[in-house]
Amino acid sequence: MFQKMKGTYDIINDIGYYHAIEKAVHNISRRFNYEEIRTPHFEASELFHRSVGEETDIVSKETYDFTDRGDRDVTLRPEGTAGVVRAYIENKLYASKKSPQKYYYLGSMFRYDRPQKGRTREFRQFGGEAFGSDHPALDAETIAYAVMFLRAIKLKGVNLHINSLGGDESKAQYEKTLKAHVKPHLGELCEDCRRRYEENPLRILDCKVDADHEAIKNAPNPIESLTDDDTENFQNVLMYLDAMGIDYTIDSTLVRGLDYYTHTVYEFLASSELLGAQRSIGGGGRYDKLVEQLGGPATPATGFAFGLERIVHLLKHSDDFTLKQQGIHLYLLTMGERAKPYALRLAHKLRAGGINCETDFLEKSMKAQFKQSAHNKARFVAIIGDEEVEEAAVTLKDQREKSEETISVNHLYEILRQRLRHDKKGA
Repeated sequence: MFQKMKGTYDIINDIGYYHAIEKAVHNISRRFNYEEIRTPHFEASELFHRSVGEETDIVSKETYDFTDRGDRDVTLRPEGTAGVVRAYIENKLYASKKSPQKYYYLGSMFRYDRPQKGRTREFRQFGGEAFGSDHPALDAETIAYAVMFLRAIKLKGVNLHINSLGGDESKAQYEKTLKAHVKPHLGELCEDCRRRYEENPLRILDCKVDADHEAIKNAPNPIESLTDDDTENFQNVLMYLDAMGIDYTIDSTLVRGLDYYTHTVYEFLASSELLGAQRSIGGGGRYDKLVEQLGGPATPATGFAFGLERIVHLLKHSDDFTLKQQGIHLYLLTMGERAKPYALRLAHKLRAGGINCETDFLEKSMKAQFKQSAHNKARFVAIIGDEEVEEAAVTLKDQREKSEETISVNHLYEILRQRLRHDKKGA
């Protein structure tokens, strides 16, 4: 018997959580004027090597890489931003008269990571990317977009942690300061850290092996190396967040795990212990150099992403989020050979009008069909036998009101719509 691959899973019982999240994503994205974009699940490997960074754990240890039949190096996307930037450049979206250009995405990402709570090898991600402005107000608005999404799904106990890496000058100064701090301890660190020390020292701070080493725990903070202009930029981001009433914690140790970030970086951390030590459910920041780095025009940009599995895990244990029970509007219970084509014809017309219907296909008894209507959480049951066929009617049972009446098929649709609208108003 075939079984799913390690680190993957089938979404069956939890599908309602994903539907609720996706509905919130689409609704909130429209409010912030973000357009949906869908990019391929795989790209040329070089795209991720150049954007995410050779020395990041994602590229060096976690990507699914393969050579296709055309002898091309291909990678399943480990994150969403690089593909959106590639699409932005290739499709010349920068030529749009809308400015800034804003896009959001929903889809699967792939990382060969150790499976744990809310972290799988295939995972779903929601992200937003905004191109064309370096104004700190756009950073703040993008964060507000993410915060409003969390509010829409009633996910509480999530804290925004924010920091700044600054621009080129600030980052260069920080790398110099960090290297000076780490150098006396270099022989005590792992092989990866020793290599990163020369090639990309910021990645030392991401090391899982040496995370508890005193040299890492007491490393200098990026915010201490900011130029005056970069400090002002960061203070303006915070000022705009204050203006919108968005709470945050300045986390001077935060650097994020991708090479393309500049200036503002942030994470959303769950206060719940449900996720264990890995409490981040998402994050983002500014990446003003990435579009140009990948061959496009110089274009400032900022964005974020959330991992949906981590959010689902929290929602399942939340007292504030109630998953609506999914059911059908009408179950057509049939008795006799004449009833079946009659019921199918009626169901087809009702479905065309927006009524969710089900009927029996296993020649079950009347009692068993009633059980099936309950399993399907049917709001109404229409009983159809020879007498109903002769009279062009149905016997309609209201499962909520515990009432029963005979109704002409000509009036059935409108009666169902009226009662369902009444249900919706009362909900």
